[in-house]
Amino acid sequence: MGRGIFITGTDTGVGKTLVACGLAALLKTLGYRVGVMKPVETGCVEKDGQLFPQDAFYLKEASGCEESLEKICPYRLRAPLAPSVAAAREKTKIDVSALTEIYSEISSAHDVTLVEGAGGLLVPLLSHYTYADLAKLLKLPLLVVAANRLGAINHALLTLEHASCRGLTVLGYVLNQLESAPSLAAETNAEALLSLTAGPCLGEIPYIEDLEAKRASLANLFEERLDLRPLEAGLPRR
Repeated sequence: MGRGIFITGTDTGVGKTLVACGLAALLKTLGYRVGVMKPVETGCVEKDGQLFPQDAFYLKEASGCEESLEKICPYRLRAPLAPSVAAAREKTKIDVSALTEIYSEISSAHDVTLVEGAGGLLVPLLSHYTYADLAKLLKLPLLVVAANRLGAINHALLTLEHASCRGLTVLGYVLNQLESAPSLAAETNAEALLSLTAGPCLGEIPYIEDLEAKRASLANLFEERLDLRPLEAGLPRR
């Protein structure tokens, strides 16, 4: 079985999919066989009579993963809500054992498999089961994505502290710029976090307005901006 990395965020809308796609594209360029998985995607829109998981599609395209979109994203829900809430509204039961089996199948066929969560670690998959529980079950180390804005320090520290309390390994965190003009907070967050946590900052990603338009150049951008060494530990030699 190949290595896995769980990509979580400090909140929703912080750029998890962007970072996951950039990392996937870079690893693919470096010669790794990259698997991807988005266990549950909410807020899906209908396309050709079926709910279409846009984030999972981006992951598949960026990674070159040949698994079907149905396997990459087993659960697709219409409501833009936490998975447990959306599933309850749509009378869908999320089966954690099925997710575990699917992850094992994807991981077995790839050098590294990137699993993207939804929102943050404490977002519920089931009424009493969170993404932190899933990451622990799958024995995956975390890559934390934080929006580089006012509030990032508190949100990042809370996420890192909870991960530590749960016994989860954190490979590092990435600061993602969400605004074209960086705020004063965005300019100072990295330095502040360095003195507040032992977890490494693996990079600062500049503002990207349109992921679709930038997909072709993501690998180059992330090669320049991301410290890949902690993420490559344990991967086969290239």
